[in-house]
Amino acid sequence: MTASVPIRQPCPPAACICGREQLLEDPSKADLRILRLTRQEENRLLARLENIENLADLERMQQRIYEQLGIRLRIAPGINEVRSMRGIRIDMSELPGLCRKTRQSIPAAIRRGLEKRPEIAFSLLNAHDLLRDA
Repeated sequence: MTASVPIRQPCPPAACICGREQLLEDPSKADLRILRLTRQEENRLLARLENIENLADLERMQQRIYEQLGIRLRIAPGINEVRSMRGIRIDMSELPGLCRKTRQSIPAAIRRGLEKRPEIAFSLLNAHDLLRDA
């Protein structure tokens, strides 16, 4: 990581199990992109996820998150009945350096965005053939 790129500040001791220190100890074997997600950038990302416009926008955000941070997001209907946004499954890849709070806040922001615009959730369900006309 070059000095010109700001990196995330460490979590308080014993507050997180992200593995940031191990990641920095041997950077040649690790993907350091996740450390670019400073708290300020995380807040911008969460705000952006809460204000998604449509399913294509959500998919674009998933791709950009992977390209810039190395976080792979999978968003799909859950295995049980989908009655609310809680029924939509949001999985994040396990990634060293990804803070525990961030692991929780990204899916929560996506759910808030889906709640604001339920038509995106319907499009997601339709993309998985759950609302297809019989």
